[in-house]
Amino acid sequence: MNVKNCEKQEKSTVALTVEVSAEEFEAALVKAYQKMRKQINVPGFRPGKAPRKIIEGMYGAEVFYEEAVNIAMPDAYEAAVAEQKLEVVGYPQVDLEGELTKEGFTFKALVPVYPEVKLGQYKGLEAPKSDVKVSAADVDERLKEMADRNTRLVSVDRAAKNGDVAVIDFEGFLEGKPFDGGKGEGHSLELGSGSFIPGFEEQVAGMKAGEEKDLDVTFPEDYTPELAGKAVVFKVKLHEVKEKDVPAMDDEFAKDVSEFDTLKDLKADIEKKIADEREQVARQAFEDALMQKAAENITADVPDALVESQARRFVDNFKNQIQQQGIPYEQYMQMTGITEAKLLEDAKEPALRQVRMDLALAAIIKEEKIEISDEDVEAEYNTMAGQYGIELENIKKYLPAEQIKDQLSSRKAIDLVRDSAVAVEPKAAEAEEKPAKKPAAKKTAKDSEGEEKPAKKTAKASDGEEKPAKKPAAKKPAKKAE
Repeated sequence: MNVKNCEKQEKSTVALTVEVSAEEFEAALVKAYQKMRKQINVPGFRPGKAPRKIIEGMYGAEVFYEEAVNIAMPDAYEAAVAEQKLEVVGYPQVDLEGELTKEGFTFKALVPVYPEVKLGQYKGLEAPKSDVKVSAADVDERLKEMADRNTRLVSVDRAAKNGDVAVIDFEGFLEGKPFDGGKGEGHSLELGSGSFIPGFEEQVAGMKAGEEKDLDVTFPEDYTPELAGKAVVFKVKLHEVKEKDVPAMDDEFAKDVSEFDTLKDLKADIEKKIADEREQVARQAFEDALMQKAAENITADVPDALVESQARRFVDNFKNQIQQQGIPYEQYMQMTGITEAKLLEDAKEPALRQVRMDLALAAIIKEEKIEISDEDVEAEYNTMAGQYGIELENIKKYLPAEQIKDQLSSRKAIDLVRDSAVAVEPKAAEAEEKPAKKPAAKKTAKDSEGEEKPAKKTAKASDGEEKPAKKPAAKKPAKKAE
């Protein structure tokens, strides 16, 4: 292998011109023959036994050339990348140059590489940071959640009312015919929860155990096309009415649900926990805003390959979120009419922001000479083992030391930027701004427990922030030469 030329191009790409010698090509031809000979029929020879010279005589010397190129080119490419010490971040564009003969061949590879990054200001930045406040209503809401978790359901002999749980069978009919997803048996429905379509729960209220009733309801306009805006009839039978037995909010309740002896102490602990949670959210938003500013201040010729790779990670993350909601990805795409190409295109802008943030972070680590010792890594392993209750050796098995070092060095760099920054009051305009949301994922007529129920409104797929990604490893060129 001989690198004839190595030239920098725009968008942090490098044009490599690589020559594969006659000896290297001959070695690849031998491998190509050994691989292909069983697939070539030669009269008078058993499959795979025909000599190479005989095959070349029948089909021409070029019969093994394409496969030999596919064998020789990846090795030559990787050797050239190593010789030129290139930090490759994606797949190259490869083209053969000149004539392909037994004397070897030459190819040109346009290689995306890690860009040179010039830092701008990253210390002394300003960003908005909200003050953390916790009201008595916040504490009461958390207490109510605890009470709900400890509430018993008691069967009662009376008409159902809001707040009760009605155990029902139901089946929906459109123009006299049952429709998919409109049937359920033994379903527990909390009246007043709004979990069924408007008008359904209101008509169940007032029914008694053993009573049957036809409910006339209309599906919302934003429901699935087959049922949107349609008037239907649900035949409902109520089996049982259950009343909530809510525990009294007193010291005994505090003892039952916590390690505290008094309700006052429990409230104080809840207030502190809410404050800590909100402080963590506010700090994360503050750090994100600072790192976004640091990213905007760098000078770098970002290669398209890095942006495309990050966009793909965003789409894959979104795909996982959809599937975790119980909706097959292909079904979601059909329901929304969105193509994966459109998702990737829409992801490019946030992907570019993320890539610039990753570049800024890596440059700060280099500039500040941030290093992580083996002792730091061991301490982090022990912290994680205690935090998650996992054996230390299992943590080490699934989280390599290099990954821990990357995480800790990133954390130190972000801490450095944050500690030198100035927090300012959020502007009213900033408070009103809302981030763009990903497309909504419509729920099916089944709830999370697998029971069928009529009509829930659509639920938004949650957005997940991606952490700074590692630089991709060098990739082999495509197998087929064009």
